[in-house]
Amino acid sequence: MIADLPKRFEGVEHLEDFLSIPTEALRRDLAQTQGDILVLGVGGKMGPTLAMMARRATPGRRVVGVARFSEKGLRERLQRAGIETIACDLLDRAAVEALPRAPNVVCMIAYKFGATGNEPTAWAVNVLAYAQAAEVFRRSRFVAFSTGCVYPFVPVASGGANEDTPLNPPPGDYAWSCVGRERAVRYLSEKHKTPGRLVRLNYAIDMRYGVLHDVAVKVRDGAEIDLSMGHVNVIWQGDANTVALRCLAHAATPTTPINVSGPETVEVRRLAEEFGRLLGKKPRLAGMESATAWLSDTARMRQEFGSAPVPLRRMIEWTADWVTRAMPSHGKPTHYEVRDGQY
Repeated sequence: MIADLPKRFEGVEHLEDFLSIPTEALRRDLAQTQGDILVLGVGGKMGPTLAMMARRATPGRRVVGVARFSEKGLRERLQRAGIETIACDLLDRAAVEALPRAPNVVCMIAYKFGATGNEPTAWAVNVLAYAQAAEVFRRSRFVAFSTGCVYPFVPVASGGANEDTPLNPPPGDYAWSCVGRERAVRYLSEKHKTPGRLVRLNYAIDMRYGVLHDVAVKVRDGAEIDLSMGHVNVIWQGDANTVALRCLAHAATPTTPINVSGPETVEVRRLAEEFGRLLGKKPRLAGMESATAWLSDTARMRQEFGSAPVPLRRMIEWTADWVTRAMPSHGKPTHYEVRDGQY
């Protein structure tokens, strides 16, 4: 366990402090990967606490966060945590070429919501930006964030798609551009013998966003909950970031995928009912569960890195407490219920 699990989070500062606690296993792994750590796309939902975790795990080394920094105050918050920052448009090849050549790179660039209607931008961010970064940092260890959405829907009882499942997602530019991202990174890894991993993540949980936050808020507000995507996988964001950073020491040449999520196939109906009990509200359920869902088999992750320390039950309790107090939200729903690929 990374630390004694708190009963609740008093606020955002307490939350981010807990999210960024490094495990001893992470400290040991990063001790094997000498040199600075560069986090591309640090301005996303997971990037800030990943960079903070890396900094706390490697106090004698530079951690550099790169993004456009459009969110007010983020750059200053990272700098206070000891993280160097560089403002950069990661679609600008010349700007990427000018970045410092760190031996360890975590690439977290992504474009999902708004992809429908902005398909060229989605493909540029999800494929071109990754290809440019993989080319520029071809001499680095290169860990690239991906998604479980590259898989087809699989039967709920199957236990999820594993890393050998052929990539054939449902229609939609977002999922297919993520397949393109993986193909580009794999090609360049093979060409340049770049060690790395492809982190196929299924639904990180933070108090301010995630599947649990989405369901809890709908229960609290009396909004309808669509059950058609009736099953999901989730993992505590701190646990997901730990695995991603540990992948720097577990890099393969050429790069290989790894599913990152919790071990349970989580029923959305049961989540809604449990949040209803905790919040004292009756959930409004609509539709019926489909026989298939986007689900991942995480046996490889558990074999390499062990089980995620934060259990589902505690995440549910934390989330119920957070939304009851109307604490801050990123205001960015996951749209986990979408089955037609339109984001």
